[in-house]
Amino acid sequence: MTDTALAPDTGYAHYPRLRERFAPVLAQIAEGAADRDRERCLPHAEVRALAAAGFTAVTVPTCHGGGGADVETLVRLLIDLGEADSNLPQLLRAHFAFVNDFLIRAEEGEPDDWFARIAAGAVLGNASHERSTATVGDLATVVTPDGPDYRLSGEKHYSTGSIFADWINVSARTPDGRRARVTVGVHDPGVELRDDWDGFGQTLTGSGSTLFTDVHVPADRVRLLEGRGDGAATTQTAFLQLVLLASLVGTGRAALRDGIGFVRSRTRVYSQGSGATAASDPLVQQVIGRLSAKVASAQDAVLAAARALAAAQAALGEEEHERLTDAAELRTVQAQITAVADVLAVTTELFEVGGASATSRGRGLDRHWRNARTLASHNPVIYQERAIGDRLLNGADLLYFWSTGEKRAGSPPLRS
Repeated sequence: MTDTALAPDTGYAHYPRLRERFAPVLAQIAEGAADRDRERCLPHAEVRALAAAGFTAVTVPTCHGGGGADVETLVRLLIDLGEADSNLPQLLRAHFAFVNDFLIRAEEGEPDDWFARIAAGAVLGNASHERSTATVGDLATVVTPDGPDYRLSGEKHYSTGSIFADWINVSARTPDGRRARVTVGVHDPGVELRDDWDGFGQTLTGSGSTLFTDVHVPADRVRLLEGRGDGAATTQTAFLQLVLLASLVGTGRAALRDGIGFVRSRTRVYSQGSGATAASDPLVQQVIGRLSAKVASAQDAVLAAARALAAAQAALGEEEHERLTDAAELRTVQAQITAVADVLAVTTELFEVGGASATSRGRGLDRHWRNARTLASHNPVIYQERAIGDRLLNGADLLYFWSTGEKRAGSPPLRS
């Protein structure tokens, strides 16, 4: 089991109680979501409102001032947040992963100071992905010893959440090729955050680039890692995927909600229709019913994976941990395949409930498809489907390390 000091407090972290606690801030976020998307207004105020309400500390143990929520409770809350605005769970992905690293003992050092900062409202961002010519699994960003401390230089892309954060966790390598995790403050000299993410969906996640130019880093903010970290099974892979899936399910719920609202507001009907109103037309009712089933299917799959992950993390240090970790990873990959297909169908078929008026920019229904399509593009499903097939047919291990880069001709696929 996890250490007593770090174990989730399941009594306090009961989902209905936490959902009620965060209901006002979630409602506030939902109210402005369509306008923010249309005007491309980054949700700085919304992130700070979540931090002030304690949402960003919901998985920090209660003894450190947090909410003590376990993984399943977190995923449920992130789905709710995703329904309010799907950008927000994704931009907080690195933040919650940092807390989870401590909970599963993947992060070295004492967590007390970081838990205290997060409980007080600090937010962490991410800078791991590169567009350099480095090979798959390698990094061009370098952290170099400088007396008792270090210097960090490099350029990162898809730095999701960092533009809203107080601290950034950076993946780097040392001059001798070791991997390192480096934490810098967003206002440290030499740190430059760029709002240059140009995707057509999830436009408000702050997934732009970050430039590090000879940034001074104290030694206690550099953790040298053993190996490349691309082989050992870990629950963190499923955790990271489930945050994206929570955003995706939230998008599906928002699309269904807005579709129902759109139909109820319609007074004009088609000559081919069978009802006096759109809401009384059996064909429209059929579409809404079908969409609701797909949303329920996606949500059930994701929550089943979250329960499997919670069981694996609760068994940390026990004999069953490795088996439960493998089961959670498999269930999460299966949930990804199910949720992506269902939510993309929902956000596309949504437009069957109305005519051209459903495409009005003022209604913003298109944002649900754009956001779902963008979320679904992470860790592409085609590779996940193949991985499961290889596992079931040939007993192949699942892959616990995801990376991009250039591949040398003739090199074999990167496997765990």
